[in-house]
Amino acid sequence: MRKKLLLLTGLVAVLVLLSGCTEVDQDITAESEGIWNKYFVYPLSWLLVKVAEFFNADFGYGLSIVIVTILIRLILLPLNIKQIKSSKAMQEIQPELQKLREKYSSKDQQTQMKLQQETMELFQKSGANPLAGCLPIIVQMPILLAFYHAIMRTGALDGHHFLWFQLDTPDPYYILPVLTAVFTFFQQKLMMAGTNMQQNAMMPQMTLMLYIMPIMIGVFAIFFPAALALYWAVGNIFMIFQTLLVKNPMMKKMDNENATGGPKK
Repeated sequence: MRKKLLLLTGLVAVLVLLSGCTEVDQDITAESEGIWNKYFVYPLSWLLVKVAEFFNADFGYGLSIVIVTILIRLILLPLNIKQIKSSKAMQEIQPELQKLREKYSSKDQQTQMKLQQETMELFQKSGANPLAGCLPIIVQMPILLAFYHAIMRTGALDGHHFLWFQLDTPDPYYILPVLTAVFTFFQQKLMMAGTNMQQNAMMPQMTLMLYIMPIMIGVFAIFFPAALALYWAVGNIFMIFQTLLVKNPMMKKMDNENATGGPKK
């Protein structure tokens, strides 16, 4: 857990350095300078505009956000599948990890080294990787921030409507923030599906995130432009279907293996 936090903290620091000097109210163009603008924000802004121009309608920019969001999720699909598999493996070995912690509860250096050694052996044996769950987050964070900048700084998007809301202002009816929070909750809940109470008790951070993350995303969506809330909502709907398509076959396979006494060789 400590390694994950350090990794995410380092990534946030890099993103702050990349985007910290960029004014959100400055339109993004091909002439915008800086690594962040040129290689992260402008390509997404360009893609949004080109897809919207293809439809040649007022709702084109909203539809463009939906299409680009799905495209981004498809690109990230292999990483997300890896995350789901790693998350499931980590859930499965929680009882064994707890036994190791109880066995080597002493805080002296030699005992802790032994704990780390046997923990690594358990990870290798089970195929679990505690850092694999961070990889999709690490990849998505700069994309999300760049997409936020692209939405905020693409002048062509201003004034366009999609469904009941205007893209460059918050949803006046708070429908999108509620949907975003609900879809985030269901997506998190699906990730935890198949775990028992004992496993959940051993992974309190996952239970905490189940409730904290939807609230955070929902509150952000109240104040951010509706275009960004649309990105979150569509992204989470995609993740829900992805989790159902990937995790359900995994659960059935595990049930069959348990029923037959282990994996087939």
